[in-house]
Amino acid sequence: MKLHELAGRAGARKTRKRIGRGIGSGTGKTGGRGGKGQTARSGVRIKGFEGGQMPLHRRLPKRGFNNIFRLEFAEVNLDRIQQAIDAKLLDAGSVINAESLVKSRVLRRAKAGVRLLGRGEIKAKVNIEVHGASKSAIAAVEKAGGTVKILAPAPKDEGEAA
Repeated sequence: MKLHELAGRAGARKTRKRIGRGIGSGTGKTGGRGGKGQTARSGVRIKGFEGGQMPLHRRLPKRGFNNIFRLEFAEVNLDRIQQAIDAKLLDAGSVINAESLVKSRVLRRAKAGVRLLGRGEIKAKVNIEVHGASKSAIAAVEKAGGTVKILAPAPKDEGEAA
């Protein structure tokens, strides 16, 4: 094979269709847009329009809402903490909190706080400070001889002056 014999695979490159270049090209005159009217113009969207019939998105009932005061917690399981202690990323002797979990790369970010969940088991005696914990997680940590301290969630700014 020589350099001038190099070529792409058949059908790998498709030539661009040049529309609006005379009726002989097959894509002239209206340029593939059909006849006149709204859809032949630029910048027009008829998404969801059903010919005057009530559109589906208006026929269906509204449901639910988004709570703007909802706190999003970063979740961490006991087995992940034990794994980090075994890998010497976390020190079981010191207090394990959101800052130490982020520093040891157990969590990427703390969000509005950390919630401890009870999957897996923990063997080390640890002192954990989190913003929330499940009953099974608290029971498992206390069974191993450790403690769980629940912190108050970080308050959101409400923007009101007293």
